[in-house]
Amino acid sequence: MCSLHNAPPFQCIAPPFSVDWPLRRADRALRRHLPILLSPSLTPFRWSELSPQQRNSLLAAGLSWFFSGFDVMLYSALLPQLLPALSMTKAVAGSLTTLLLIATGLGSFLFGLLADRYGRKRMLIYSVLTFSVFTFLCGLAPNIIALATCRIAIGLGMGGEWTCGAALLAESWPSNLRARAMGIVQSGYAIGYAFAVAVTGGLAPLLGWRGVFCLGLLPAFSTLWLQKNVAEPAIWSAQSKPTATTSAEKRVLWRAGLPRLFALLSMNTFGLFAWWGLFSWMPAYLALPLAQGGRDFRVLGTVTFVVVINLAGMVPGYLFFGSVADRIGRKKTVILYLLAAAVLVPFFAAARQPAWILIFGCITAFFGSGFFTGSGTLASELFPTRIRAVALGLSYNLARSFSALAPLLIGRLGENRGLSWAFLACGVAYALAGLSAFLIPETSGRDLK
Repeated sequence: MCSLHNAPPFQCIAPPFSVDWPLRRADRALRRHLPILLSPSLTPFRWSELSPQQRNSLLAAGLSWFFSGFDVMLYSALLPQLLPALSMTKAVAGSLTTLLLIATGLGSFLFGLLADRYGRKRMLIYSVLTFSVFTFLCGLAPNIIALATCRIAIGLGMGGEWTCGAALLAESWPSNLRARAMGIVQSGYAIGYAFAVAVTGGLAPLLGWRGVFCLGLLPAFSTLWLQKNVAEPAIWSAQSKPTATTSAEKRVLWRAGLPRLFALLSMNTFGLFAWWGLFSWMPAYLALPLAQGGRDFRVLGTVTFVVVINLAGMVPGYLFFGSVADRIGRKKTVILYLLAAAVLVPFFAAARQPAWILIFGCITAFFGSGFFTGSGTLASELFPTRIRAVALGLSYNLARSFSALAPLLIGRLGENRGLSWAFLACGVAYALAGLSAFLIPETSGRDLK
């Protein structure tokens, strides 16, 4: 008799469907879309041919995403020093991450309202300053309460940064290039995340955790360049003057947009639940011994694995999504990515050999993270300019708040049956996100209004 606690998925039970069914479906999809993917009809993406506003909006949003990933990862990478320094338990440390995720939802709403009224560029600057200054202040925190307050403020800034940066980028780029631009920007988060791990590994022994948190102030200096070189999108400037009927018009726009908002919110909630549940537990899952339901993976250290999974899995997933979406459509590509992630999660959880663990980990990260490019692209194209920033923020960061319990729930499931079984819940969540995406309209070729 096999042990359900230690055995990987599908080792003790027979799958309820033919194992090669997903492969047959993927083969048919590939045959149908491969001629389109290989066709030369895609508009070339040449930096020299972009307008100054397009280049600068891409750099502004990309840097903001990079620093957002960098700042948020500093906390996770410094936990080994933070726990004893502040007498903090693992449960309390996890709750601070939950508070940050919940705060992103509130931040996206508040900054979104302000961005729709006062401008994307201005609110992007304020949101970057918020999470940058409070990351720096984490290094001065004398106790857990002060640190928790800083983490909440960082979440507010991160929520606003995503909302304002996505709106700024979307309104500065044409439809035939927008998805690829969003993919480049989204990859900045993964690069910043990996960079923070590498920097912390090298500097924490020298500077201590307080000194490393001081690096969080670096994004604040980027706002000087942003203020000088980035302009508000022309489409927002043309509609920014309030009129007597603005409130009534917005109510009409919101009534028309609510079905799309709920569909997008459902997709993002399931997708983010799967992402946080899987990737927040992945390092522990790999390090735990087999007797505790882990994989005893010692070929690569945690730092190296996080860097590899980000640079070899997530970044290519973000970038490739944009090219595919600009060819076959946003909706089809999102569904493809989410369903591929749903199929791949059980294979990753079942892998035992280090080489297969790394391979399936990177491929799962490719699809399981890459769909976020589609989330931002779809949201920017589904809603009109007057409510775009708020709708963007609600559809993504409210979902991020809802998904804040994912690490806790996956951890509880892992305690009872092992993390490999718990990860199946992430696969189901990816599948539900893919099904939710069927309710979202296609937006390819749509000009912003």
